[in-house]
Amino acid sequence: MSAHPPQISASLLNADFARLGDEVRRAVDGGVDSIHLDVMDGHFVERLTIGPVVVQAVRPLASIPYHTHLMVSQPLRLSRAFADAGSDLIVAHVEADDDPSEVIAAIHGYGRAAGLALNPETPAEAVLPYLDDIDLLLVMTVHPGRGGQAFITDVLPKIAELRAEIDRRGLSLPIGVDGGVNLETIGPAHAAGGEVMVAGWALYREAGDLSPIVQALRAAASAGGA
Repeated sequence: MSAHPPQISASLLNADFARLGDEVRRAVDGGVDSIHLDVMDGHFVERLTIGPVVVQAVRPLASIPYHTHLMVSQPLRLSRAFADAGSDLIVAHVEADDDPSEVIAAIHGYGRAAGLALNPETPAEAVLPYLDDIDLLLVMTVHPGRGGQAFITDVLPKIAELRAEIDRRGLSLPIGVDGGVNLETIGPAHAAGGEVMVAGWALYREAGDLSPIVQALRAAASAGGA
């Protein structure tokens, strides 16, 4: 299990886009730790979602960190724009076309934290060369590009393997878990070593005050699926 308390990151992918500013405020008022913005390019994944203008528009609404998850083929081409828009952390995929080391260096050069994500089928070995250089490792527990998928439990051993390697190296690198995170899955994910829990549907299906579901997710994570 992660030695750190679980963090809840609100994925705007499942928010009401007609009321996006209100949805950001609702998440912040509910006590989340960060805002997670999914960027899809229609190439790396089939869907198209938001661009830097959306990040720029919602950035002033909260002081908590904004995490931009680039599900794109060419993160080098896009990362500067999202850094300028106000993203605190920019996550690229290890499976993208660009060299991960170059992407990480570029994001750091823009004064932003850098993360790497890996898909469910991608082995842990793919990210091992970069663990010392990144600020977040985001493990996908669904296939990127579509919301509402079921949590892939087969990924849990990979999270545990990566957590063990990070601890072996003495790094403070947090592991994020993205996809299908809800009251039933957040405990096993945290027990495996996840720390930053990206929740979309589990949050935004709730009406009104999000504090009760945020607190329930934290409690379920801390219980570790027991």
